Parts: sequence; structure tokens; C-alpha cells
Amino acid sequence: MNDQLYQDRIVALAKAKTGAGRLEAPTKSARRDNPLCGDRVTIDVKLDGQGRITEIAHQVRGCLLCQASASALSAVAVGRDAAGIAEVRHDAERALGRQAGEAHEPFTAFVPVAAHKSRQECVLLPLEALKDALA
Repeated sequence: MNDQLYQDRIVALAKAKTGAGRLEAPTKSARRDNPLCGDRVTIDVKLDGQGRITEIAHQVRGCLLCQASASALSAVAVGRDAAGIAEVRHDAERALGRQAGEAHEPFTAFVPVAAHKSRQECVLLPLEALKDALA
């Protein structure tokens, strides 16, 4: 795979806008800002009695990478608890070359970002916001 930053798969994830918007009456919500690039992500979740995500939504004011990451996260978050989301975070970090091992879908789309260290935080910002919401 070449290292062009905006691969078709990343663009497709951003355009899909999976989970885009806000939830009415979320159980928890969190906002994260990246002061280096100006990205801002707000994550809303509804949780069941065991702390598993039943609904998720995100509002992203940021770059294409941040939008794509929030969309990818929304596609796999439902049914997971905080520990399950930590595993999703590890998967994203594997795609970025920060952890050993193979990344899984949909985060394999972010493998080209490994060559662009300054842009990796854009991919991780939605995961940080969700971690805050689940804390």
C-alpha cells in the first residue's frame, strides 16, 4: 500500500458519516480538542445497565482523518464496554504503527497515516473523547 495520506478508504469512511450527529439525552458525553490542529470532537453515548454502548454519535469539527476515525469508531462501538473500546484503541494504534501486530477493519484504512506522525493524533482524537465519555 502506498503512503499517500488520503487513501480512498479514508475518504469513504469520512463520507459515510457513520454515527454523525448528536444523541438526544445521552447517558454520557465528552468533548476533546486538539490544540495543535484545531480539531474538536464531541462524543455522545447511551449505555445499558452493564456499561455497554447501545448508541453512539459524534460531532466533528476537524480534518478528514478525524472525521473518518469517528465514523470508523461509530461502526464498531455499539455493544462494547470501556474494556472493549480500549481494544479498539489498540487496534487503531496498531494501524498507526504505535503497537505491534496487525490492525483490523475498519482501522486498516489508517495504515498510511503511520508515515505521518504529526497527523496520528487526528485519528486518535475520537477514541480519546470516547474514553473520556466512558470514564
